[in-house]
Amino acid sequence: MSRVGKMPIGVPQGVSVIIDDSEVTVKGPNGELRRQFNPDMQIALGDNTLTVSRPSDDRVHRSLHGLTRSLLANMVEGVTSGFVRTLEIVGVGYRVRLEGDNLVINIGFSHTVEVTPLPGITLSVEGNNRIKVSGIDKEVVGEMAARIRRIRPPDSYKGKGIRYSGEVVRLKPGKAGKAIGR
Repeated sequence: MSRVGKMPIGVPQGVSVIIDDSEVTVKGPNGELRRQFNPDMQIALGDNTLTVSRPSDDRVHRSLHGLTRSLLANMVEGVTSGFVRTLEIVGVGYRVRLEGDNLVINIGFSHTVEVTPLPGITLSVEGNNRIKVSGIDKEVVGEMAARIRRIRPPDSYKGKGIRYSGEVVRLKPGKAGKAIGR
């Protein structure tokens, strides 16, 4: 039995869950999320807890059990507190600013890069080198952060570029390290 799938999900006060066959709608103070799940998974709501059960021990059902529970838990957490992903811009002259809802990034190209947020995403800038991506859907927040990082991933020699907050970039020694290593 899946250890993740067996754990019940607590539904906080102010959050409503509507189960319609295999579609689940979660409404909370931050908004509403709706998702279609595999019809084989049984999702039940009882006294402020959500539980997921599977019909058999088939390989497919075992893999879907924990996945369904994790997705439901992320939906409940998203409508109550939301998700935030922070990015840092490292490099001399690299900076970011907010124009309306869009980000304008100077990242060493001959032109500035403008980033439009996905629906349901809020972008904010702290200082001139930190970007906060926030929203209620964990999947969309991660996708938006990955798209921003993809503009200029961290360089493996100097460490310049856009990285996740707390990401460790291992630097290569370069040409000088090769001569010393002999």
